[in-house]
Formats: sequence, C-alpha cells, structure tokens
Amino acid sequence: MDWMAWTWPTAIFFMVIASLLVTFTVLALKFPETPRRGVLGMETTRGDRLFITLLGSAFINLGWLGLVGAAQPYALIVCLIYAAAVFRWV
Repeated sequence: MDWMAWTWPTAIFFMVIASLLVTFTVLALKFPETPRRGVLGMETTRGDRLFITLLGSAFINLGWLGLVGAAQPYALIVCLIYAAAVFRWV
C-alpha cells in the first residue's frame, strides 16, 4: 500500500468515520427512533442527519481550501457548528 498516502491525519479521519458509523449503529439498535420532520420538510433519522452532516462538511472543507487556503482548523469549527445545526433543526 505504498502507493497510498497513509499518514496519521488520514488514518485518524477514517477511524473517526468508522467510529461514528459504529456509534450510530449501536444507538439505532439500543434506542430506535421514529423519523422526524425538520426545516427541510422531509423525514430524517439520525443516520440521515449524519450523512447530511458528513456531505456538507466535505463541501465546507473543499470550499474553505479553495477560498481561504490551508488554515483547516477554522474549517473544522465551521463544520462543528454546521453539524450541531443539522442535528438540531434538520
């Protein structure tokens, strides 16, 4: 796997994604939920909101790289605010 750029930040990123998926699977099994209707007008579950958060965070980070540059810790703050808003109101 020398052709891949497996650095510690890359490994941590994939470990966080994997732990989120495991955590949300355990939550779904332990505390089943009914879908709720948010500001988008469609029914969403925890998993749907996680997907929306991950997808939106990817776009936030890409936009941040394109507009601001390499100061990614500030993009992480924006992503955390975005995630809180999605899980609260979507």
